[in-house]
Amino acid sequence: MNYLAKRLDAVKPSASAAVSQNAKALKAEGHDVIDLGLGEPDFDTPAHIVEAAYQAAKLGETRYPPTDGTAALKLAIIDKFKRDNTLNFSPSEVIVGNGAKQVIFDAFMATLENTSEVLLCAPYFGQYKDMVLILGGRPIVIDCPPDNGFRLTPELLEAAITPHTRWLLLNLPSNPSGTSYDAQQLSELGDVVRRHPHVLVMSDEIYEHITFDSKKHVSFLSANPDLSGQVLIVSGVSKAYAMTGWRIGYGAGPTPLIKGMTKVQSQISSGACSVAQAAASAALNGPQNSVALFKSAFEARRNLVVERIKGIDGLTLAPPDGAFYAYINCEHFIGATTAEGIALEDDTAFTAYILSEAKVAAVPGSAYDLSPFFRISTACSEDVLNIALDRIAAALSKLTVKGNTP
Repeated sequence: MNYLAKRLDAVKPSASAAVSQNAKALKAEGHDVIDLGLGEPDFDTPAHIVEAAYQAAKLGETRYPPTDGTAALKLAIIDKFKRDNTLNFSPSEVIVGNGAKQVIFDAFMATLENTSEVLLCAPYFGQYKDMVLILGGRPIVIDCPPDNGFRLTPELLEAAITPHTRWLLLNLPSNPSGTSYDAQQLSELGDVVRRHPHVLVMSDEIYEHITFDSKKHVSFLSANPDLSGQVLIVSGVSKAYAMTGWRIGYGAGPTPLIKGMTKVQSQISSGACSVAQAAASAALNGPQNSVALFKSAFEARRNLVVERIKGIDGLTLAPPDGAFYAYINCEHFIGATTAEGIALEDDTAFTAYILSEAKVAAVPGSAYDLSPFFRISTACSEDVLNIALDRIAAALSKLTVKGNTP
């Protein structure tokens, strides 16, 4: 008997989690697999943050916290927005959740009707689409091709908006492409949004502190401060502070929206872990030197991968502006055949081949709705990345492309 709701039929498990699960299965069989599927920093959480959690637990801060976040963490978030983004929020405009994904889910659940449309800029983090689907909304995919740096243009945005559009979802910088926007580009998108006051903008800025080439992150709301009534900023401490397991995300937006999101969260999970909130407060309020160190390491890894991909015939990579991923074009190898005569028909088959032959786990571009690409995480060490790229290059050299070896 099938007990599951039909709305789940359109929802797929996380592609990166599935890739990592396959990698773990091969490891369990004794294979030496390098997992570049999950985007998780390989650094430990800084000691002062861990100490803050320990002290909070010792002091008895272990009871139910407020649904929308502790007063201390909300104040830390408000101060962070002032310091980093020149934005002013009040406590009623801030919510804390169990990771940034819960904040996004809360917002969608609080606002989506069956006819509501959510605009997604491909390539995009795949779980955006699945959250829309599971809540009965309609994801509308806007292809943002590489010849424009994977960026959304005002013309594409204008053409996609309908009377049913509820949200435009941006990711700055982007997972998987690493694309960022400058103030002028965001202002031009803001001009389109101004003409459509029924459209809300969700700006996922979880990677804001991981930008390269001296580029400074610009928040969508910083570029369009007059749109404060239409914008929700989503962020968290997992990426910049190496706190993925602490599960603390937050959002900032109009009070009526935050109230609705709080109502949703109160029925799902209540408040996020009190001890983890104390740790997040220490992360945002404390010394930021670890953020700079992590960013420097991520940039060095980005540079390494960009240079190594240049040396692999058939692969191309536009240098990411930020985050810690490489979204690599593998079109040259679509249709190529393996030594066993098996054709690689798409980027899913391509990544399956890499996992089988090179023992390197990567995520196909189809998971982000823009093919033919594959994504690798660059959040691991340079030594691991070099080994992985050596293996990928060796595996690709065994393929036959259009009757010739590459």
